This record gives sequence, C-alpha cells and structure tokens, in this order.
Amino acid sequence: MITFRDAIEADLPAVVRLLADDRFGRDRERDRTPLPEGYSQGFRAMLLQGGRLMLAEQDGMVVGCLQYNVIHGVSQQGQSRAQVEGVRVDSARRGGGVGAALMRHAMDAARTAGCGVMQLTTRSDRTEAQAFYARLGFTHSHAGMKASL
Repeated sequence: MITFRDAIEADLPAVVRLLADDRFGRDRERDRTPLPEGYSQGFRAMLLQGGRLMLAEQDGMVVGCLQYNVIHGVSQQGQSRAQVEGVRVDSARRGGGVGAALMRHAMDAARTAGCGVMQLTTRSDRTEAQAFYARLGFTHSHAGMKASL
C-alpha cells in the first residue's frame, strides 16, 4: 500500500537520494552525508512560502516525492494554480503506480485548495515523463522557457 505525508527536514536525505536517482539529477544533486546546507535552507524557505514537499511511502520507505506550491494571482479572474516540481520515484519502483498515485494525491490537494489548474514543467527530452503526465490529463498547452541567473 502507498501512503502519503508531507516531508519534515529529517526526510531530506531520502528526498535528495530520489532527486539524484535520475540521469539528470545525478550530476546536479549532492547525495552525501552530511547533506550540503543548501537543501535545508531551501526546504525551510519553501515552507515559509506555504510550499509542501509531498512524499509517497511504501513498505516503510520513502519511494516518491514532489514539491507542491500554490500560486495566487490576478489573471484568469484571480484563479489560483498549483505548481509541481521535482517529481521523482525510486528507480526500482517506477512503473508500479507510485508516481501516478502521488500525482493524484497532489491534484486532490490542489482541488481542496481551490486551484483551477495544476501546472508543471519537464525537460523537452524527457519523453517518458511527458507520456506519464499525459496519461494523467496534462496537455502541452504552453512553451516553457528558463533563464539561468
């Protein structure tokens, strides 16, 4: 059975392990002991902004994570939207329904928060991830762009 909960700071090593368990993450994340302080600082800042780090657990282990934030704004008549980032599932458990269950959990939280839309970005070369999100009802509605600062 898959269960869900919000992360606490003590969960960061498990989260960073998931973020690094990825062909792109292995070069940009620092999965070591002790974790670089930036992870804790970023986690605390996210919480102060009302963000959540949602975890999926199975067999007593953290096997999936995602960052969830609600963005309030003026456009679309003041409609709030949920933003999802850093969706990861343990590589040994991919394809077993963990990711879909975690995303549905986040979508339920967004509905409860009054959001009218959930949005995310994924790299253009992550075709498997794009197919996964499409199965959950996400569409290619916008072209995303980023600038390194």
